[in-house]
Amino acid sequence: MSKDYYKILGIEKNASKDEIKKAFHKMAHKYHPDKNKGDDTKFKEANEAYQVLSDDKKRASFDQFGNADGPQGFPGGGGGFGGQGGFGGFDFSGQNGGVEFDMGDLGDIFGDFFGGGGRSRQKVKRGRDLSMEINLTFSDAIFGIEHIVRINKQSKCDSCDGTGSKPGTKMNTCSVCNGQGQVKEIRRSILGNFASVKTCENCFGSGQIPSDKCNDCHGSGVKKKDEEIKVKIPAGVSNGETLRVNGKGEAIQGGESGDLYLKLNVKSHSIYSRDGLNLTMDLKIKLTDALLGMTYNLKTLDNHNMEVKIPEGINNGEMLRVRGKGVPSTRGRGDIIIKINIDMPTKLSRKNRELIDKLREDGL
Repeated sequence: MSKDYYKILGIEKNASKDEIKKAFHKMAHKYHPDKNKGDDTKFKEANEAYQVLSDDKKRASFDQFGNADGPQGFPGGGGGFGGQGGFGGFDFSGQNGGVEFDMGDLGDIFGDFFGGGGRSRQKVKRGRDLSMEINLTFSDAIFGIEHIVRINKQSKCDSCDGTGSKPGTKMNTCSVCNGQGQVKEIRRSILGNFASVKTCENCFGSGQIPSDKCNDCHGSGVKKKDEEIKVKIPAGVSNGETLRVNGKGEAIQGGESGDLYLKLNVKSHSIYSRDGLNLTMDLKIKLTDALLGMTYNLKTLDNHNMEVKIPEGINNGEMLRVRGKGVPSTRGRGDIIIKINIDMPTKLSRKNRELIDKLREDGL
């Protein structure tokens, strides 16, 4: 019994050519053998179905014979796609039965399988990413700061501005890429040979070679040196957070610089702790202040005066909130949460004991 190519591609019998192509593209992406969890058998079936249904004459013959075996040479009959090896004996050069395969479509579909280049795309060279740790005070992490990072790394050569050539040197056409800056690379796969484009490693993509190389970097365009980098630490960062500074990693000739990753180590504060956008603190008060109330003068994290009124009869462990004095953010500043700790006396004078006994007699 022959195969039903419409069912294989999951389309109706009146599907247009565009619908047939889209269905094949979808299955090819899903089942390509070079892809993780690909399925070679289903991929071959999808390809076989596409070759028939995308060709008007073969599709007409298939529609005429239905699921019955076609004549000799028709897919499902004695020849064509039924052979062994490759894609059922199908010749991608277009010499098998006069069928021409759409290699342009394949270039777009499978570009990510073979080096990332469908037709003209190519991977841009990047320098190495770097990482380091920096220490911040609690206050700097909350309000943000401009921090100077000192690092020894491969940087663009100052003498030649990264070109690798001696200033004033005559430039010659690269003999490898003939001045194009790119060279073709042949990749082999189960579908045959594919040509992709990559940056010429001889001229680093510039298409030109200096007759005299730079004396400082010896033609590499980069040189290892100490560099100071100004980094703006945004307000509200947390301990252990990592910031990425674009383009501040190591440089590379003919490509983009890598990135610099900064892991933040935030020191603890003697008074405040952080809870999201809020700052929390403990406030120890006297028993009499808890009973009668009192006003305490405190300092905010940014060293501003803050009056905190303790209401009469406050309980131990109760929380007070001072709004708008916490961690700044795009949504506004958080609050300061004050936890009350009542300092209970451990020793009482005779006079104090008499006063407390009087309170007990009054039912307090």
